[in-house]
Amino acid sequence: MSTKGPISQFIQHHYLHFNAAALVDAAKGYETQLDNGAKMLVSLAGAMSTAELGKSFAEMIRQDKVHIISCTGANLEEDIMNLVAHSHYKRVPNYRDLTPQEEWDLLEKGLNRVTDTCIPEHEAFRRLQHHIEKIWKDAEAKGERYLPHEYMYKMLLSGVLEEYYEIDLKDSWMYAAAEKNLPIVCPGWEDSTMGNIFASYVLKGELKASTMKSGIEYMTFLADWYTDNSQNGIGFFQIGGGIAGDFPICVVPMLYQDMERTETPFWSYFCQISDSTTSYGSYSGAVPNEKITWGKLDIDTPKFIVESDATIVAPLIFAYILGL
Repeated sequence: MSTKGPISQFIQHHYLHFNAAALVDAAKGYETQLDNGAKMLVSLAGAMSTAELGKSFAEMIRQDKVHIISCTGANLEEDIMNLVAHSHYKRVPNYRDLTPQEEWDLLEKGLNRVTDTCIPEHEAFRRLQHHIEKIWKDAEAKGERYLPHEYMYKMLLSGVLEEYYEIDLKDSWMYAAAEKNLPIVCPGWEDSTMGNIFASYVLKGELKASTMKSGIEYMTFLADWYTDNSQNGIGFFQIGGGIAGDFPICVVPMLYQDMERTETPFWSYFCQISDSTTSYGSYSGAVPNEKITWGKLDIDTPKFIVESDATIVAPLIFAYILGL
């Protein structure tokens, strides 16, 4: 393995205990998986795209350190929104102090707030809507059906957005994924902005719901992909919690228990970055060992949990894996 760069050296020198040590252990475990020929799934919850994770995650994709992604509909679209409307975003560092009236004022300005960052409705949402609507309707006219991320790939690769680019293209993880036609699973896509817009066209009778492939079709696609790629193991690197993590991890017990394919291997590695506390019924805060009882992880699966802010932890782990 090549010599590590200054970021990795800093991490190795200083990150020796507690969550810092867990970060290093998780990164080394990720590397071991890749060295052993295993594939890796990365799941993105929350608003990691608006946090500009693409600055590090896109290079992970380009260097084949990621083999399949599970993400929320928000992450699927917000990376592209940042690509085409970055200069129109507004940062609100004092977001904790905003009054309800100040929040309303942001709405009236077309600024939808995600913690300290406001996404501009006109330049982001509506700019994408104009182009994706045509792709949806062209597909329906041809009797074609695709998964949500496949429509996004078509839009990116068609070049229709090039005139709007406002960041370096290498910092867009969705563009990196589209170039590789990387498999993506996007459960619950309907609750995203583009999902809401698509539903509005269905309600208006302008599109059929069936033109968009469903969550069940995502699950069956994932089942086939897992079966075809698990010879040397498949690891699970989970950023945050929620449906982006829970949906894909369930494919193993489904294949093993419901399909009765008892030769199906468990996930070969598991890491979760989360600041969610363990509490009654919390999926995001559940410790990895709970997943053994659900037939997702084996007794000997390497398991890591880094209880910290994913916007801090994930880029550092990616930098270590990239040797930076």
